[in-house]
Amino acid sequence: MTTLATLTRPQKAAAILVAMGKPSASRLLKFFKQDELKALIEGARLLRTIPQADLERIVAEFEAEFTEGAGLLDSADKMDTILNESLSPEEMNALMGGAPLAIKDNLPPVWPQVERLEATQIGAFLANEHPQTAAMILSNLAPTYAARVVLSLEKPVRSEIIKRMMELASVPEAATKLVEDQIRSRVLTESAQKDTSVGQTRVASVLNELDKSQLEEVMSDLREVGMADLDAIRARLFSFEDVPAMSQKARVALFDGLSSELITLALRGTALPLAEAVLSSIGARTRRMIESELGQGSEGVQPADILRARKTVASTALRMANEGLLELPSTQNAA
Repeated sequence: MTTLATLTRPQKAAAILVAMGKPSASRLLKFFKQDELKALIEGARLLRTIPQADLERIVAEFEAEFTEGAGLLDSADKMDTILNESLSPEEMNALMGGAPLAIKDNLPPVWPQVERLEATQIGAFLANEHPQTAAMILSNLAPTYAARVVLSLEKPVRSEIIKRMMELASVPEAATKLVEDQIRSRVLTESAQKDTSVGQTRVASVLNELDKSQLEEVMSDLREVGMADLDAIRARLFSFEDVPAMSQKARVALFDGLSSELITLALRGTALPLAEAVLSSIGARTRRMIESELGQGSEGVQPADILRARKTVASTALRMANEGLLELPSTQNAA
């Protein structure tokens, strides 16, 4: 049985490759130089059974040197090796100094396009990537958007990615270009083919301008002609009358940023349940002010101004929902 103290560095490397298994090890071996392969082979021939505890120490030693860059890999090789799991052999070969990879010219920047997608979609993509790759991607996104992506991740994955973001050094340009190319082909292209949310949002923005009776009439007509995705469109619809269906948390988030004058105007002429749903979501002092104002009647207030105030509340709710700041009742019910 081989002991940890007697192992050479090539033997330790051979032990790690054996522990990785044939598929992963075979992908790595192609990137070793000839003299390195010779050292590995010679080390492996002399290798005997290694206790599990010693193997774990070898792996821990490798991880420590990998993170600190203590002679195992330089900064470029570190990123290249990590990306091996998610990139094709041809791309890795180009990155490691083989045939040059053709980079598309005159392409628009990839990161603003990513930020137009749902944060949960990017979170699902990053959850299947190596944490170092995910850290590099998040570091290129706007902080507000990146924060929403991070919150969509499971806690263990989230913590590991944030840790690597803090430790992330300069990423080689070739590695950055390869990651951007992967995002274009695996995320943006697929989204363009499958995601119809842009059209749904466009239709919903038009329908949200209708009053309740007009909206129901149009939705009924669309159902009769067999329009697809009506449920998805309805999930993007919201009017002031839908406020009572919102959760208390969502209502507080919505009305916390609205002026008391706007809320007062929107509440004029409303039924008691709707008024109470709104008033119960604001502070006691503001509520007393609004109730006092409403008690003086609506004489001289134009109906068009009331309608405009209610549409402002609704459009604010839709904007906040799109930004991930609250959930609309249709979204909650669909979950």
